[in-house]
Amino acid sequence: MPFNKHILDNANQSFIDAHLKTDISLLALKKPSLAHVSIHEIIEQIQSKIKCEKKLPTWYHTKNIYYPKKLSIEQSSSELTAAYKADLMQGKRLIDLTGGFGVDSLYFSKTFESVIHCEINEELSAIVSHNFKQLSVDNVETVAIDGLEYLKKTTVSFDAIYVDPARRDDIKGKVFKLSDCFPDVVAHLDLLFSHSDHILIKTSPMLDVKAGMRELSHIKEIHVVAVHNEVKELLWLLQRKITTQPLVKTINIKKSGEEHFSFSLADEAETTPRYSVPKQYLYEPNSAIMKAGAFNMIWTSYHLEKLHPHTHLYTSDELVDFPGRVFHIKEVLPNERKFLKKKLKNLKANVTVRNYPESVAAVRKKIGIKDGGDTFLFFTTNKEGKKIVLICEKVI
Repeated sequence: MPFNKHILDNANQSFIDAHLKTDISLLALKKPSLAHVSIHEIIEQIQSKIKCEKKLPTWYHTKNIYYPKKLSIEQSSSELTAAYKADLMQGKRLIDLTGGFGVDSLYFSKTFESVIHCEINEELSAIVSHNFKQLSVDNVETVAIDGLEYLKKTTVSFDAIYVDPARRDDIKGKVFKLSDCFPDVVAHLDLLFSHSDHILIKTSPMLDVKAGMRELSHIKEIHVVAVHNEVKELLWLLQRKITTQPLVKTINIKKSGEEHFSFSLADEAETTPRYSVPKQYLYEPNSAIMKAGAFNMIWTSYHLEKLHPHTHLYTSDELVDFPGRVFHIKEVLPNERKFLKKKLKNLKANVTVRNYPESVAAVRKKIGIKDGGDTFLFFTTNKEGKKIVLICEKVI
């Protein structure tokens, strides 16, 4: 086992658990005496375990889990998103080509009879193998190998292939393509389809949906997954010989439940919204819908009207159940600086800008609006192209 197994000694595990709330910098200065482990190794375990408390509670609450560097935790799926992925596919055999910390593989093990977890990093592969034993997972085989190399060497077919390509280090901060990632799934689609009819690709929410569609073929579904209104993953479900247009499915996982919205890209392109002045209620789609680009289908699905072609806010006189934030419009103000300063200066409010030429910070500074409170201000553009301000209170 390439990692330090002494970290799993009872005394060291007790020390880790006892110092999860301790200031790490102070702990490093104290340099406590520990058997067969360094304080650096212990601090690494503490930092990684803390990362798991909310993101990976199953691991956090299981005894004798060995944690890798916190970067591996940060790059892994959360249990919420892993469970969502596992519900998309089931069968006898799945191979995870980029296994990482094993979160997705664990959840796939609940919907497949057997899972192969490929991880090129030998130490991380050994860690995952140890942890699966602690988690009582017995139908996942861990293999320390590049997933694509495994496929090239095997003649086995799978009910599904899962891959989570990583962005290359040299493109940080840049617009990127799937072909910029490792492994390059675009260049190896033929290899993948030679082993399975069903492929699930996870990509960063930074990837543009239209750009992904230009690179990939055989797309059956695109899933935009948000947690608490923050987009976490784009999922691309590919199927050999698919002939229908891709279906886009969005989900926003919240404490209060899940918001779902699905649409076809063909319908989105062919739909023209109705435009209106602000009415009684204002609707702001959740982040998954915004990322998916369902700007036209959302209004027709919920019988709403749009404020402006580039203002992705919607309105109605009758309150409807909506996948996003809903507000009651109390007042509509003209975008006149002196008037707004007199009306809104020192007001405590939450500010949002949509199709508006200035940032939230610039608006606050210019008018003197304080942050917080129960009032919501939307600086936006109406159907006539005029800048307006909506004073709202939240309904949902």
